[in-house]
Formats: sequence, structure tokens, C-alpha cells
Amino acid sequence: MTRRQRVAENLNSALHHLLGAHPGTYLIGEDVADPYGGAFKVTRGLSDRFPDRVLSSPLSEGGIAGVGAGLALAGNRSLVEMMFSDFAALAFDPLLNFAAKSVSMYGRRVPMSMVVRCPTGGNRGYGPTHSQSLQKHFLGIPSLHLREVSPFHDNQRVLTAMLDREEPGVLFEDKVLYTRAMYRDGVVDDLFRYEVLADPSETARVFAPDCGPPDWIVLAPGGLTERAVTALRSLLLEEEITCELLVPSQLYPFDSKALLPVLSRADRICVLEDSTADGTWGELLAQQLHEQLWSRLARPVLPLSAEPSIVPTAAHLEHDVLLQPSTIHRAIMEATK
Repeated sequence: MTRRQRVAENLNSALHHLLGAHPGTYLIGEDVADPYGGAFKVTRGLSDRFPDRVLSSPLSEGGIAGVGAGLALAGNRSLVEMMFSDFAALAFDPLLNFAAKSVSMYGRRVPMSMVVRCPTGGNRGYGPTHSQSLQKHFLGIPSLHLREVSPFHDNQRVLTAMLDREEPGVLFEDKVLYTRAMYRDGVVDDLFRYEVLADPSETARVFAPDCGPPDWIVLAPGGLTERAVTALRSLLLEEEITCELLVPSQLYPFDSKALLPVLSRADRICVLEDSTADGTWGELLAQQLHEQLWSRLARPVLPLSAEPSIVPTAAHLEHDVLLQPSTIHRAIMEATK
């Protein structure tokens, strides 16, 4: 059996394909050129192959995003790498006031093929300024769409779809996920299988075969896949609580109505995320599902998120702040009573 590609390798292959297939595609970011190849080695080999279109930049996230938006405005395709997603806060102005608005503020639709890649999340001991999950801060901006990497979704397909949309987008990439293997052939492990649904958000459905309708449906972004599957496994084996996991590729805009046939199979729903609570993707989704499914639900949608805290450096403190499988297990078990 051939070795499964790791998520970082899958991203690297996707970037090689995109730059090879489209001569007007540029990649810009800090230390993205060889021999460094990016902080997480996702851009390794690209500058040797495309020296004129892989540009290592000064340390200026606002400048990087502005140049990326300018390239897109001029008709090119741009891929912008933030070394850590925390630094995307410095690029908020060019994303909000230049890139997203350029799609529609000139009296006609202007194509803006631009993706900002953001290594995201904790569980690596990087501390308060390098471990955040800032997805919620980019929600609700017209013409700015959000996706998150998962081990179910091939990144060539994901990035191609983002660029073909001709609107600026942000791709969140969980840093722990980089080292994990991509799933393939519909198999997660010895207990769970998966399929990718044909809804607009290209949602992956993880399920235990032959278990019948689930007690819970859990929705989570890609970075929480491993922790969610661990919790689902323990709930099934230890508590005999059956859950299905839905992992969308696209976080915003998110068409929950397209998933109603799947969501209607359970009368309990839980939404997970690594952001701190208030104004989040999970809360927006819970609101939509409450409106659409309330008459069928046994209880309100259960939202679970990170603690309202900075992310500490020490591993045991970081563990207590971020959402963990044991927290998911306990919350769902208690809400089942």
C-alpha cells in the first residue's frame, strides 16, 4: 500500500499544480522561497521551479496582502501566505477595504482571484501571539469567502475553486493538521468511514456504518477533525452514543439548507470550533439551524468553543484552554441525559 500524502504535502502539490497550470499565478509571502520554503515547508520547491513568480517579501503583512490584491486587480491570480494567521490582523485593512470591495465598487463586477493562506490554531506550544484561530474576525464581509483545510478535501480542488470564484478568500490551515495524513478511499479508521457530499460547501460526512440514525450530528471545521473523531469514537464505544461528523470545506458563506436532509437524521446537533465564543462561525451556524430545525430538535443546538483566554505556551495550560476530545465527549454525554 502506498503511503498516504500528508496535508502539508497535499498543499504543496496543489501549489505546484496551480503555478504550473496558470502562468499568471503568483505566490508571495515571508520566507516562502527556497531553501526555507515557508515556516511549515508548504512552499518548498516552488521558487526553484517558478523563480519569477514566487516572491519572498519583507515582514509586512499589510504590504503582502496589498500586493496580492493589486496583482489580482490587474488580472493575475495571487496566493498570499501569512506566516501565522495571528498576523492576518495586520492585513485586515487591505482585505476589507481593498480586496473585498474591489469586486463590486467600480460599477461593474471585477474579478479578484486571490487566496490568503493562514496557518492557524494551537496545540504546538507557540504561545499567545502565534496560536489563535481568528476565523470569526473575517465573517460577514461581502465578497470575502472563507475555507478551512481538512484531511478529507484535496487542496488542488479547494484552491482551484477559491481562485475560480474570482473573489478574495481566506484559507485557514490548522498547523497540527499539516503533519497528519490525508484520508482516502472513504476510510477514516477501523470504525469510521466518510463520504464527501455534493452540497455547495463540499461537506465531508464521517459515520460508523450499520449503526442506524445517529443520536447526534456534530459539525466542525477541518482543523478539529482529529479531536472530533476521537470524541465520536469514545462516545460510541464507552457510552453507546452514536454521532456523525460533518466537516465543510467552505465556512462562509455556508448554505446550511443544503444539508437539511442529513441534519434531519438526528434530533441533537453540536457545533465545534477552536475560536473563542461570541460572533463566531459556530454561533452563526447554530442560529441558522435553530431557525430551520427547531421543531425537530430535542434540545437547542450545543455550541462548543475554546475558553475565553489567550493561548498559553505551556502544554498543560494550552490543553486546558483549547477544545479537547474529552471536553466534547463530556458535553455531549451530559446533554444526552
